[in-house]
Amino acid sequence: MKQVVQEISSGITSVREIPAPFAAPGHVVVSIVASLVSAGTERYVVDLARASLFEKARRRPDQVRRVLEKVRTEGLSSTLEQVRAKLDDAMPLGYSASGVVIECGAGVQEFKPADRVATAVPHASLAVVGKNLCARIPDSVGFEAAAYTSVASIGLEGVRLARVTLGESVLVIGLGLIGQMCIALLRAHGCRVFGTDIDPQKVKFAREFGADHAEAGSPAEMVKAFSRGFGVDAVIITAATSSNEPIVFAADACRPKGRIVLVGVTGLNIPRAPFFEKELEFTVSSSLGPGRNDPAYEEKGIDYPIGHARWTAQRNMQACLDLMAAGKLPVEQLTTHRFPIERAPEAYNLITSGREPYFGIVLEYPQDVRPIRKVDFRARPGKPGDPGLSLVGAGNFARLVMIPSIKAAGGFRWRGLCTAKGLSAEHNARAKGFAFATTDVEEVLADRETGAVLIATRHNEHARLVVRALQAGKHVFVEKPLCITPDELEEINLCLMELGETAPILMVGFNRRFALATERLKEHFRGVAPLSLSHRFASGPLPPEHWTQDPAVGGGRIIGEACHAIDTCVAIAGSAPVKVYAESVADNGGTGTTDDRAFITIRHENGSISSVSYQAGGDKAIPAERIEVFGGGRVGMVENWDRIELWQNGRKRSICGGKDKGHRAEFKAFLSAVRNAGEWPVPWHEIRGTTWASLAAVQSLRHGYPVEVE
Repeated sequence: MKQVVQEISSGITSVREIPAPFAAPGHVVVSIVASLVSAGTERYVVDLARASLFEKARRRPDQVRRVLEKVRTEGLSSTLEQVRAKLDDAMPLGYSASGVVIECGAGVQEFKPADRVATAVPHASLAVVGKNLCARIPDSVGFEAAAYTSVASIGLEGVRLARVTLGESVLVIGLGLIGQMCIALLRAHGCRVFGTDIDPQKVKFAREFGADHAEAGSPAEMVKAFSRGFGVDAVIITAATSSNEPIVFAADACRPKGRIVLVGVTGLNIPRAPFFEKELEFTVSSSLGPGRNDPAYEEKGIDYPIGHARWTAQRNMQACLDLMAAGKLPVEQLTTHRFPIERAPEAYNLITSGREPYFGIVLEYPQDVRPIRKVDFRARPGKPGDPGLSLVGAGNFARLVMIPSIKAAGGFRWRGLCTAKGLSAEHNARAKGFAFATTDVEEVLADRETGAVLIATRHNEHARLVVRALQAGKHVFVEKPLCITPDELEEINLCLMELGETAPILMVGFNRRFALATERLKEHFRGVAPLSLSHRFASGPLPPEHWTQDPAVGGGRIIGEACHAIDTCVAIAGSAPVKVYAESVADNGGTGTTDDRAFITIRHENGSISSVSYQAGGDKAIPAERIEVFGGGRVGMVENWDRIELWQNGRKRSICGGKDKGHRAEFKAFLSAVRNAGEWPVPWHEIRGTTWASLAAVQSLRHGYPVEVE
């Protein structure tokens, strides 16, 4: 399938062959017939990608601050690697299309194959989308008109937020694509509409499109006369500018207690005087409507009850389609250019060059596209005997940490890269030298040259993929956690028991046990038991809606991240956990979790005791991790994997850990074991023990009592 792609580093806009997606539960796959270029939003993305590095930084000071914070906490070298990887990313363009459903995932009953739908997806021949971001196209509406639906819904949400009523006068500032559609939507509401823009051509078109009056510039007196001297009831700003002038003009044009809604982008220096004197309302409209950018709504398909949210994103989309069918939203009049998908870069050159006027730019797609879920590349040759590695999942951690660390370890060949999103698989496989990209994990498991599979998906996929890969005879490296439920842990254990001595190597991404600091602590306390260990893990806060906080997807932060600290304690103590007790801070009546502010006490088999303090509520400036170990007349301390202090006989030895968290050594150990058919780098009983302790900590939090190993 073809997809329009924007490269961030080079600024190139291209059309690529991408592996086709599957219909995940609650999702549908749509064969796209037409899609609309949202000129304002997409031009901003393209212009930013084509800007110099300095200009990118100037426009995104928030990202610059994040980079500086990473330098402080992770070091310059690691940060530069991650910045380069981010800049090498490719972005999908577009979000408004129409087509035909060809596949429905589990739980989808609202749509069937062959249904005609409008949908919020990028420019691509085939697209997978949650069922709540689709709306059925009426018989009288064509695909080209329906391709305007998502963009029109943005305008409709702005109109709804303005709370306009029959007979009110409304000023629309900015007469681009969304501004023109706002005119039609307001007219359908029975409003009188005045439009303004700095472009005389857009003003002329607005008059033809239904505006009661339209003028260039900021004609304050004309607007006042239009409102019969009272001031307009509402203003909808759809302009895109860094200037504050639209806000000033809107405040001046409004009547007392008028409403101003910002749909576009402007300066936000709100002038106090007119807002105070007139008691004006100001609202920023974010997107298609309630539900947009809510993972529960978009990904899980959980709709908002109509009695609580009458107009969701999907219901706004359906309303726009109904208006098109009634002839009240004649978007077909807005189309000025059409391009086949293969010529999409020409469309973006048109909107960035300004060489000729345009409004609606529609991309057209060939029909009867057959889903092909594998794209082959010319693989970089490896040395004889080097194992073939395939990667499943290419999120931030895989791209920014795993791939560079494996590359540094060397002695392997990349085979397949599999992700749910074809663009991620294709772009990273192409850039990193993989032999093929796919959206089908079975392609990886069936590949004879793949000797080991690396798993870096969302946590709820780990256990299933581990079992499938082991059964397929592949060595497995799975990023932590191994699994997120006790049943999954038992399933993996049974799989290994059934495979017996023929079981491939299984390793979990507990990288800190391979760090230089951990090795020094183990040497310092060699032969000493029991030990007393304290590991403070001060992680940054995550919002409750983040996928890692979802027990069914991420397992929560103790299972998903505090497991690092638990495993480090297991490695230093050299003994498996046998008893776990956990307590967290009291719930103060909020809606967030308290699991990420907890103390976990672990009793080890050899009598050692560990205390893990996992805290997400502190200042980011504090060193994120600190380990203290006592026993045998010795003390060891590690701070942030950089400062190491070893005490014995009244003397201190200081070592620099280089902020090394063990990633490279971890993958070097895994590759060596795979290449030489050696012992597992981490024994199964330790992997199982750490995983059990993480699961037991959550159980202890829920029930309030210690959990002992059976």
